Amino acid sequence: MKEREQSMRLHVSEILTLDGVMETPDHWVFPYLDQEIGEYVMAQLQETDAMLFGRKTYQEMAAAWPERSGAMADIFNSVPKYVVSSTLRDVTWNNSHVITGNVIEEVARLKAQPGRVMLINGSAELVQLLTQHGLIDEYILTVAPLVLLKGKRLFQEGMKGQFQLLDSRAYKTGIVRLNYQPVKQ
Repeated sequence: MKEREQSMRLHVSEILTLDGVMETPDHWVFPYLDQEIGEYVMAQLQETDAMLFGRKTYQEMAAAWPERSGAMADIFNSVPKYVVSSTLRDVTWNNSHVITGNVIEEVARLKAQPGRVMLINGSAELVQLLTQHGLIDEYILTVAPLVLLKGKRLFQEGMKGQFQLLDSRAYKTGIVRLNYQPVKQ
């Protein structure tokens, strides 16, 4: 008897400051990255069978990754990519698909497909929506030792939740990675 394949788990991977700002990490995170962190990111990507984006993050990624090469670019450019948008119609980045209908139903349908991990990077508003509907299976938060005091935050005022720590790791650069699973209530 053949075992049923496991359905995909939805992971959120975000880079944050100590005060929770996740906006434009490309402007402040590079001094805190090193080879050890890069190896973890690469291992995480190698488990990824699909990516999910909001429109803005998708457009930023689609502008950057198709022209890059190397192992990380190979993953970004080959895996199926799903972008949630009510305005975007044409997607040219390889293996991209637009979700225009009921986001909650569509993401739940994608999660039910066989696979390992569907990964979200950035896309704060999408993460907030999916968090409110209990669709996130794991949060991988990479926290930089920096306070910006302003900028978009992952968790907005009024959002509540309880999380169980699955793993943590402190890096020499001062970054701390925290893996959390939401506690179902």
